[in-house]
Amino acid sequence: MQAEVPGSPVPLPTRKQGAGRPFPAQQGIRPAHPDATAAAKALQEIRDKVDRVNITGLLLASRDGLLLASDTRDIEDDSVAAMAAASVGLATRFVGQAGLGEARGAMFQGSLGHVCVFPVQDPVLLVVFARPDTTMGLFNVVARQALTLLQDALTTAN
Repeated sequence: MQAEVPGSPVPLPTRKQGAGRPFPAQQGIRPAHPDATAAAKALQEIRDKVDRVNITGLLLASRDGLLLASDTRDIEDDSVAAMAAASVGLATRFVGQAGLGEARGAMFQGSLGHVCVFPVQDPVLLVVFARPDTTMGLFNVVARQALTLLQDALTTAN
């Protein structure tokens, strides 16, 4: 076992194949999030319209951190959805405290890529993942294109 180097990035937890089993159908189980169906449909609609060379994944989460829909690989979607809600909350407070107006997103750059969280509509957040060789300028452009496509798709779905 290798010792961790202080300051080195810690990878996100990965999803194990076959780890999740469906729960048996029972009475009284909470239905899926009310925005999940529209979010999944909108994500499917924009999936092939985004720049898939630079964007490696898309995820939709609710403002309370629940997973609505995802098109990702090798990440734990539920954990990322929860972190997306937390990061937007932090960005909102940070931007407000700094007197910079309304937060439009939270962007992070790591050694293995980029991730940005955008508020889409009141209850929905968009998380965009990009390759490490994508420049921050290009990432900002393609992530905002994905955001615009998603906003349009959600508007037509409602």
